[in-house]
Amino acid sequence: MSILPKKNSLGFFEIRLESIGGLGANLAGKMLAETGAIGLGLNAANFSSYGSEKKGTPVKAFVRFCDPEVEIRDHSPIEEPHVVGVFHEALYKNVNVISGLPTDGVVLVNTTRDFEDVKRDLGLQYGTLAVVDAMGIAVEEKTKVNTSMLGALFRICDFLDPEAMRNVIRSTFEKKYPHLVEPNIRTFNRGYNEVKFMTYEVPAGAIAKPFKRAQSPLGYATQVPGGVILAQANSTLKDLSGSRQGFLPELNMEKCISCANCDAVCPDYCFVWETGEDKKGRPQQLLRGIDYQYCKGCLKCIEVCPTDALSSRREEVGYAEEHRVAQVF
Repeated sequence: MSILPKKNSLGFFEIRLESIGGLGANLAGKMLAETGAIGLGLNAANFSSYGSEKKGTPVKAFVRFCDPEVEIRDHSPIEEPHVVGVFHEALYKNVNVISGLPTDGVVLVNTTRDFEDVKRDLGLQYGTLAVVDAMGIAVEEKTKVNTSMLGALFRICDFLDPEAMRNVIRSTFEKKYPHLVEPNIRTFNRGYNEVKFMTYEVPAGAIAKPFKRAQSPLGYATQVPGGVILAQANSTLKDLSGSRQGFLPELNMEKCISCANCDAVCPDYCFVWETGEDKKGRPQQLLRGIDYQYCKGCLKCIEVCPTDALSSRREEVGYAEEHRVAQVF
């Protein structure tokens, strides 16, 4: 008798992880598949889609499980997952993370917000929504988001054995990083215990939203002629908020001396300046604030600030928009 709670037409139980580079979704998918294969004897496969393979850019990881007698001959990206894990909640701005999710699917989101806010932003109508403060757990335990997300995913996929996952964590870290074994096990346990669920009833006759591949609005035949490039990744239009890994710089103007050290190390022209006067009436460039649209959270500015005017702050939804000082190009 199969232990898998659901299967698609090919006999697979499928999981899709939506993340950004640097949060460990690829390793999480690998460890998840390894646990099912070694710990439970299931057939399993995992692989990832990186795109530009840069830290901070959207990443997808895929995991397939099936019964031992079923062979996995499908290695295409998962379009209709039973479970979606969203490692970075700002992804919904640029990526349709719940695309292809069935009406009774489960979405796990790394967030501190309540269910209704997350449901509204994701455009989720029905199914099960799970939330966990994976970033908060990782910060407290000095580990990474992926381990706490794995704990929550194991709570969702209750056919998997948590103890088998703990053994995989030990085997993954004990040779090169033995000091990280116990913190990661604590992180996994907290993710497993602290995840919360809310189920929204599926109305009769409800139909799942079909999966849609993202298409660039402009191509070689539709590109607007002229000197401005409107394609994706253009630095003027690009919103880098989805690249931040949970932290951003906070500016205390009372401590700032406009030394421009921060501007010298910033790779994305985040700091906004204006012409003013110093105490002796001489013209000088003065720092006005930070344009968070271009800030990817590298925090290099904090390291070089001589007066501690810049400090690291855990990002809250709406903070960047409220405190943004826009660049004028």
